[in-house]
Amino acid sequence: MIRFNKPYGVLSQFTAEGAWRGLKDFIDLPDVYVAGRLDADSEGLLLLTNDGKLQARIADPRFKMDKTYWVQVEGVPDQIALTALRQGVMLKDGMTRPARARWMAAPAHIWDRDPPVRVRKAIPTAWIELVIKEGRNRQVRRMTAAVGFPTLRLIRAAIGPYTLDGLSPGTWLDADMARTAIR
Repeated sequence: MIRFNKPYGVLSQFTAEGAWRGLKDFIDLPDVYVAGRLDADSEGLLLLTNDGKLQARIADPRFKMDKTYWVQVEGVPDQIALTALRQGVMLKDGMTRPARARWMAAPAHIWDRDPPVRVRKAIPTAWIELVIKEGRNRQVRRMTAAVGFPTLRLIRAAIGPYTLDGLSPGTWLDADMARTAIR
């Protein structure tokens, strides 16, 4: 199992496309595959494995593996917005499952994003932690927008028991071999 801290602007695939870089710029290992995906404009934990059964267990929502996101949103969500996220939000492709949602301080030891998040003097931002058990296309961004607080920055902090702990952007840890590589 490989834990990788995917930087902004990197696809969840080995080949690059257009302006987006691919995983091969960071991970040079044969026969590992992404378990789930993370959009190029999102950052954080991406898991890779050579075990097809484990890959399916991580990616398939039937197994209800928690996915924890740290989300910087435009504005300061009120209790009504957090309650809506907790109950499930109606999106164009249907109702989401209930989520766990709470306010949080900016994540400790957060790295700078390149490019930086846009800042508006008149509009504050806030961080929420959102834990979901499904993974629709751009789901977290669509959920926060649906409750009136668009996502500015999205970092996946954990998938089930696997976390970003000890990983800087662009670094990976092979849990089986306990080694890291930085590119």
